[in-house]
Amino acid sequence: MRILLTTLNSKYVHSNLALKYLYGVSIGSGLDISLQEFTINNDRDYVYGEIVRGGYDLICFSCYIWNIEEIKILASEVKKACPDTKILLGGPEVSFETDALMRENPWIDFVIRGEGENGFFEFCKVLVMHDGEPNFDVKESGLASVKSLSYRFGKEIINNELSKPMNLNRLPFPYEYLELESDRVIYFESVRGCPYCCSYCLSSVEKGLRILNTENVERQLRYFLVNKVKQVKFLDRTFNFSEARSYEIWKFLIENDNGITNFHFEICGELLTDRQIYLLRKARKGLFQFEIGVQTTNQVTLTSIGRDTDVERLFSNVQKLQDGKNIHIHLDLIAGLPLENYHSFARSFNRVYSLKPDMLQLGFLKLLKGTRIYEERKQHGYVWRDRAPYEVISNNYISAKEIARLKMIEKVLDLYYNRGGFSWSIEFIERSISNSSFDFYEMLADFYYMKGFQKQSHSKEDIYRILYAFVCDNEDRLPASEAKHLIEEDLIRTMNPDAVKKFMKKGWELNHD
Repeated sequence: MRILLTTLNSKYVHSNLALKYLYGVSIGSGLDISLQEFTINNDRDYVYGEIVRGGYDLICFSCYIWNIEEIKILASEVKKACPDTKILLGGPEVSFETDALMRENPWIDFVIRGEGENGFFEFCKVLVMHDGEPNFDVKESGLASVKSLSYRFGKEIINNELSKPMNLNRLPFPYEYLELESDRVIYFESVRGCPYCCSYCLSSVEKGLRILNTENVERQLRYFLVNKVKQVKFLDRTFNFSEARSYEIWKFLIENDNGITNFHFEICGELLTDRQIYLLRKARKGLFQFEIGVQTTNQVTLTSIGRDTDVERLFSNVQKLQDGKNIHIHLDLIAGLPLENYHSFARSFNRVYSLKPDMLQLGFLKLLKGTRIYEERKQHGYVWRDRAPYEVISNNYISAKEIARLKMIEKVLDLYYNRGGFSWSIEFIERSISNSSFDFYEMLADFYYMKGFQKQSHSKEDIYRILYAFVCDNEDRLPASEAKHLIEEDLIRTMNPDAVKKFMKKGWELNHD
């Protein structure tokens, strides 16, 4: 029996750790199992052709908010082409309201809900018991014993009992069975679950933590270090939930640094201790990358979503990390949270922006099935997109027009802050023509969209020209010549000499011949 484990990643550099775990637990089952990953940017005909030509008896799709809509189209077409092929879906996007999903999509044969390793291993054993025959009799098959499995029995949808949470120390290290992909991010998991209960997050649904012991963590990380991979991204929701454990792992990585590998962690900023910060100062610049979810500084909103954040301590610790100048800091905000209006969000933006992180992500709330905020959606008057990723459209506190306006600000924030290349000019222009950072990006967004620049992509050179045009449009507040000098300095520091010469020859006017 030929089985394919597959998914559509959001970008080529991303990879799917869940499929690698499934591959690891199925080793030795006697089944012919292949793993092939695609991206949502691949041409659908290409992906369809690769799968159909494979002649698989069972195709397993790993489903997330970024790929579920495309997988539904793709898998249904594969089922039409290969009606005897069984389709199994797994992942967070199919683990809730599974009955409705299967009734609306009759091409789905099986779903594994929640954690997949135990269920998939048991499912493989059933297939082996039937000699890999895909069309075995369901009633006599033994499927009823497969934990976490949903399947069809006549017109009924059967949802088996969920499997017990996995002990991470019993899972195989998947990268021992698969070739390391040097051109992709390596994903790694040392903890499942989260100590927090944020109402918008699926991690809050699962109670308790499952922890890979430190000895196993260090053994597996050493494998990456020896192989000199470019980046390892921890999937742990709050890596530093334990001061002692995170200190020990960071210390191990600092002492065993290969000078190449970068490690990305999601951490809780207020949990950092002075002892940890002192240790982190010893790290090579580029060794660590921290993503810290601030989400909002509105205390009423924080309480509503179940985050007991000490905002002042968080800000103090982030500033200490910034002072070390050796760790890439990525801060997150979420628009559309309960009890936060447009002006409250602007205050959160200004406070977080004042920390000058390497990246400030302006994200938008997603109403995910299974979360508490989804259950409370009527209470807060949420209107959201029906299709994944289920982004908020409006609620009782912020209008659809205001959300759309924040989308505009997100666009120019990414262009002029997150992508870099404007470190001198942006700060000077912002300080000169606006009352706050949020006001500045709001003005820049208004100009960008009023001129229609959002309708097409732009070269890096034209991004500089657009900024200069914005300054000229506000010359009553700032002499354009002063800003032009700093924009030019940023241009020279960012681009190679040949590109600078070409720019100067063409001039500052957009669409200049």
